[in-house]
Amino acid sequence: MTTAQSQAGPSTEPESADAAVVLSRVSKFYGPVAAVDDISLTVRSGEFLSLLGPSGCGKTTTLRMIAGFEHPDTGDIEVAGRSVLGVPPYRRHVNTVFQAYALFPHMSVVENVAYGLRQTKTPKGELRQRVGEALDLVQMRGYANRKPTQLSGGQQQRVALARALVNRPSVLLLDEPLGALDRQLREEMQVELKLLQTQLGISFVFVTHDQSEALSMSDRIAIMRDGRIEQLADADTIYSSPASAYVAGFVGQQNFIGGTARESGAVDSELGPMRTSRETHHAVAGDAVRVAVRPEFIDIGASTPAGTTENSVSGTVVGVAHQGETRQFLVDVGRDRPLLVRRPTPSSPGLGTGDTAWCWWSPDHVHVFPADEAAPPSENPAS
Repeated sequence: MTTAQSQAGPSTEPESADAAVVLSRVSKFYGPVAAVDDISLTVRSGEFLSLLGPSGCGKTTTLRMIAGFEHPDTGDIEVAGRSVLGVPPYRRHVNTVFQAYALFPHMSVVENVAYGLRQTKTPKGELRQRVGEALDLVQMRGYANRKPTQLSGGQQQRVALARALVNRPSVLLLDEPLGALDRQLREEMQVELKLLQTQLGISFVFVTHDQSEALSMSDRIAIMRDGRIEQLADADTIYSSPASAYVAGFVGQQNFIGGTARESGAVDSELGPMRTSRETHHAVAGDAVRVAVRPEFIDIGASTPAGTTENSVSGTVVGVAHQGETRQFLVDVGRDRPLLVRRPTPSSPGLGTGDTAWCWWSPDHVHVFPADEAAPPSENPAS
């Protein structure tokens, strides 16, 4: 299900009988600024849900309200079917893993993991068993007697995970937990986190500004913007059917092209006539629009297929970048920004800088949004 929220009203989502967390019209203000603005969200039992968005969009504040570190000014939050308004963090059946890990440097690994159980006066026999099980889950039993300063960043993260999981929460909250790791380790830990979540079968709520993290791990993603949920859907839907220009530009890369809407999905664009087979998001004939086409959905060659009259443009190749499995082309098509094209390396044409190229794409991959609908700032040279 895709939930696109207008600026006029709250985000809404039907409550689920197997909900682990339910936020109902929750807002949080810091002075006159709404950090979280009237959002409703259901986290299903056993689901990996990511809150994705840029800094300041409200994702961390939302997580901290679920954890109990912040309190909503309006609305309600339920965990396991019960309101947790006024319930302190240590009495909620959730645990949080932070980017900084927050391990006690003077304690060993096993002492860090056992800390929460000692605070609740768990019997020694049960404590030893649960700590051992938690360390086994994250493959850290062999490091039980080391101090955090003797561990790598990835190992410290595993200890932080074990400490959060040892209390057997129904929901695990993760606030940018991979942010301090280098790229290769981040990618390894993405796989491990998803496998761990699948193995445990508990709900993970994962905060990140990294779209690749969210796309690779999540069952569903909530794209946040200015304290509100712009779209809530699975990764395929978010990527292939963005609900707004903002989502289209924030997730992945896009070529945004100006134009004017015509009847039946036709657009007079700055690159020539275009057509979409998709819903045009309320654009009507005569409206100024923004067309979006992803670079991987554009074909490129020395000529176009016979009979192609729409969704095509010619230009000059001004850049070629080899990126392993893909090859990226920048094509000057006579406007301020070049067209970005990305093709699989084995099937990419042998075009080089200075060559004339034709680019064409299917109506199935054309999205049309109102021109006044905000798109995010982008590093994409073609957007």
